[in-house]
Amino acid sequence: MQDILKDFAASEKNPKWQDIIKRETPLYHQEGDMRSHFLRDYTRIIHSSAYKRLRNKTQVFFSPQSDHICTRIEHVNHVESISYTIAKYLGLNTELTRAISVAHDLGHAPFGHKGEKFLSEISKREIGEPFWHERNGLIAVDETELLEDYEKCRRNLNLTYAVRDGIISHCGEVSDEGILPRETPIDLKKEFDSPSKFQPFTFEGCVVKISDRISYMGRDIIDAMDLAILPREKFVELEEELSEVLGKKINNTILINHFINDVCENSDSEKGIAFSPEIKNAIDILNDFNLKNIYRCKRVEYSDNYFKLVINQIFDLLAGAFDGNGTFKKLDEIAVFYPEIIRRFTSWLIGYTKHRGEEYKNKVIFDLNDEKDYKRAIITYISGMTDKFAIETYNDIISF
Repeated sequence: MQDILKDFAASEKNPKWQDIIKRETPLYHQEGDMRSHFLRDYTRIIHSSAYKRLRNKTQVFFSPQSDHICTRIEHVNHVESISYTIAKYLGLNTELTRAISVAHDLGHAPFGHKGEKFLSEISKREIGEPFWHERNGLIAVDETELLEDYEKCRRNLNLTYAVRDGIISHCGEVSDEGILPRETPIDLKKEFDSPSKFQPFTFEGCVVKISDRISYMGRDIIDAMDLAILPREKFVELEEELSEVLGKKINNTILINHFINDVCENSDSEKGIAFSPEIKNAIDILNDFNLKNIYRCKRVEYSDNYFKLVINQIFDLLAGAFDGNGTFKKLDEIAVFYPEIIRRFTSWLIGYTKHRGEEYKNKVIFDLNDEKDYKRAIITYISGMTDKFAIETYNDIISF
């Protein structure tokens, strides 16, 4: 039913409103600014460096020669479009879904989920905690992404609680019962200590979570067929299996249309954001199909060892420079052999330490006297790399 959730939208009438719009510190205002809380978040996100880098980060298929294969930035834009349609129909705040959508994957490492896996192995070994992209996305918007303000000072993004919450809670299974927002705000950094531990705080966050699922299942199939990874006959078998629910012919447009309409028709304040049992079963079939025929395909897995080598070699080079108070001096010594690598890393690192310049008004997040903190900085630095930049860095390491 149209507008069925309008009474639960992120608005001043919502009893959660003050928690929804809360920022870590007050955000400066420029005279004549007409933007809402969430439009300010949206523009801060799309002007950030992390958002720009998404265009050169793997979604599923690494380094495709075709310009028409989905990359990470296309994916977040697809999620934005889908979540907008659902939120608009249900009477929710579309500005909030847009902001969460474009930010939800800012924490992804180079090389997609495989890069995330290898970076997590390093993180668990070196600092005793896993790396997961949802939490890293929160770290990005809270700590590492910087924008110049009107005084040309570099500051943290300082987003609203609802957007930050939507980023860290966007992953996880969609149960048969649907997704209902949790009632209370939590300390996102301390309490959200593992992936998918909590549902989003807002209905808008729930919409983005389900839109994330909708956006990639059909698109991954189409991309796999375009790259000749998925045989046509396998796809025909899938069409036949799902024909009673989705019709005789399937493409990405048809799938997205079915899923969006189904969510809009089946969501309410009691079930939450939900699929019908029939569509939920079809989605489970699609997910299993993609897992077996695409994500675990040998052709896709051949590059895994290369990704692991690249990420580990970059980490090992930079980690070898730790020397407490003498770390920057040690980096200077290594710079004789790797001038561009060390210059870029040092320039980035110094902006988050007590040694940063007066134009930096952001948080100090790394203590170079602490070896774990230094290694955490390297992991964070690598996580922000595009596929292309990580490979260029690796090639600089091994070249003479």
